Amino acid sequence: MTENDKKTLRFNPMKLKLVTFTGAAGLLGLAVSFAIFAFKSHKDKYKKKGLPGCDSVCVNLSAKEILELADEIISNSTRVHDDVALVPLNKLSYENVVLPPAELEARQLPLIQSCVIPKMLSPHDNVRKASAEAELKIDDHLLSCRKREDVYRVIKVYAAKGESISPEAKRYLQCLVRDFEHNGLNLTATKREEVDRLRNEIDELSMRYVQNLNEDSSCLFFTEAELAGLPLEFLQSLDKTQNKEFKLTLESNHVAAILELCKIAKTRKTVAMAYGKRCGDANIPVLQKLVQSRHRLARLLGYAHFADYALDHRMSKTSTRVIRFLEDISSNLTDLASRELSFLKDLKRKEEGELPFGVEDLLFYIKRVEELQFDLDFGDIRQYFPISLVLPGIFKICQDLFGIKIEEVTEIDVWYYDVRAFAVFDSGSGKLLGYFYLDMFSREGKFSQSCVVALQNNALFSNGACQIPVALLIAQLAKDGGEAVPLGFSEVVNLFHEFGHVVQHICNRASFARFSGLRVDPDFREIPSQLLENWCYESFTLKLISGYRQDITKPLVDEVCKTLKRWRYSFSALKSLQEILYCLFDQKIYSDDDVDFHQLIRSLHPKVMLGLPVVEGTNPASCFTRAVIGSEATCYSRLWSEVYAADIFASQFGDGHPNLYNGLQFRDKVLAPGGGKEAMELLTSFLGREPSTEAYIESRSKYSL
Repeated sequence: MTENDKKTLRFNPMKLKLVTFTGAAGLLGLAVSFAIFAFKSHKDKYKKKGLPGCDSVCVNLSAKEILELADEIISNSTRVHDDVALVPLNKLSYENVVLPPAELEARQLPLIQSCVIPKMLSPHDNVRKASAEAELKIDDHLLSCRKREDVYRVIKVYAAKGESISPEAKRYLQCLVRDFEHNGLNLTATKREEVDRLRNEIDELSMRYVQNLNEDSSCLFFTEAELAGLPLEFLQSLDKTQNKEFKLTLESNHVAAILELCKIAKTRKTVAMAYGKRCGDANIPVLQKLVQSRHRLARLLGYAHFADYALDHRMSKTSTRVIRFLEDISSNLTDLASRELSFLKDLKRKEEGELPFGVEDLLFYIKRVEELQFDLDFGDIRQYFPISLVLPGIFKICQDLFGIKIEEVTEIDVWYYDVRAFAVFDSGSGKLLGYFYLDMFSREGKFSQSCVVALQNNALFSNGACQIPVALLIAQLAKDGGEAVPLGFSEVVNLFHEFGHVVQHICNRASFARFSGLRVDPDFREIPSQLLENWCYESFTLKLISGYRQDITKPLVDEVCKTLKRWRYSFSALKSLQEILYCLFDQKIYSDDDVDFHQLIRSLHPKVMLGLPVVEGTNPASCFTRAVIGSEATCYSRLWSEVYAADIFASQFGDGHPNLYNGLQFRDKVLAPGGGKEAMELLTSFLGREPSTEAYIESRSKYSL
């Protein structure tokens, strides 16, 4: 982006004219009227200078204000639910049953986020503490709302009437009913108690599993010769015993360093074996009981097994389809993966003799091949990616691709001095689409992961007023002496990925907040971000976002751009098979009864990994946290998104340049409807066919050895 472009994009917030949240209350009854009045007046109450027209997004509240607002949210929410519960069964209507919770949900989300986001970002300890306290209170209240039998009865009776309402409204009504019924409100009191007991048991078992791993203090001891290949700074970071052996913990950063860099095969195998055996005696029985409890919960709620419950409202729909998806990719990658494995085995034979090749050797020899074949110094490449070029470059790609215009907003309250805010407009009509904040740099007390958070979702109210989306991108970039450090290439890719979520959030025009922003099918949620990642490896993009800090007219040369793309796909078939192995393990334990974990991994591992046996004595069941909490029965989802993003990129944007026509089609047909329609329906409409795995397979074959 040139200096002229920056001047053109200069933003004047006083020119914005937005519809405010007034006038809708008359249709919805006294309770919603009170809630709207209270919700919209709080910014004036706290005297904050926020984004123009976004009265409910307050990003800089004090500890006292956070706790006051939390009480206000709970009070107003209770009042709305009470009013819905009191509607006579012979006077039920869309206006007094469905609209109140829908509009309450839309209006209270930004208020809830105003209370809970400071826990992640505030530089003040007392504010973070108040935010955590508020989050607990609000979470408890929301859970109690989903267990209100009086509200469920009214909503269920109205749903049974089958009134003619819009497809999106019907979908929302179905979600309301499902929320209650997943808490057992359609069951007898005895069965409902069992649902609560099982949920508590599942939470306790999950936490025990994770706690066992967190508290594991296993360690190994090696001589310096046994750690040959490890850099000096790594060795210096390790504790040493009196006999000068190095103490190696089984923390993931230590294990990854050994498996990637250690030249001694015996050391690699010892570490891999110890890492895979962690907490085996304690955690395998815990996981067995946890899986059984989840199956029992699913059956109480009307499903055959837990996988059916977890997948019911995802693109994949059934465990059978997930397994077929994984096995299809595995089968199609087998030939390429076999060639990759043979190449690695030959290299090990040359370097270490006739020692057998094990799965513990994969990372080391993949790294060795990359060193031998790719002239890439990622430390040197870093200097090409100052944030002052990368961020405007990402903006330009997205503007040219999706028909949007991004302008900075100044003179507003933020929670830290280097946080920035931006407005997003439709480049054709000039209509304001939404806002986003950027909190880019790591600091003490800040949440330590990169992510995008919805601060406010798009929503259309019954009086025609529109609430626009507001997103927050949290990154962990470094500063040195107050100056931003240039980005590593992986940070560039991650920033593209996260900004894909920002675009997804801003371009979602669903009428209901429940389907807006990032509240879409979890199998679909990562597709826009995975799609945008593809541009990181295109010469057009790399030249746009790169340049020496001291000479920004000198971008990366073509050869480096081509090498980065080859590096991206190096040994990608083998890497995919490793991921598929764990996805299949996760899916199978949750789609069948009484699975023998030991037998399952021993049959799956050589079948998927081309004959390579599982490391002796190890079992992923002992230390597979994704299958325990967060991605249980859904570990496949990241690969699912990557596969379908590859199809979209190859078929619609294959030349690597932003295609405005296809980008607008994607924005209008896929991003705009959000969760208001089935995700598979959206992709099929955009592509003109069902999405395919072919592009994913072909991309790996194209850059094979």
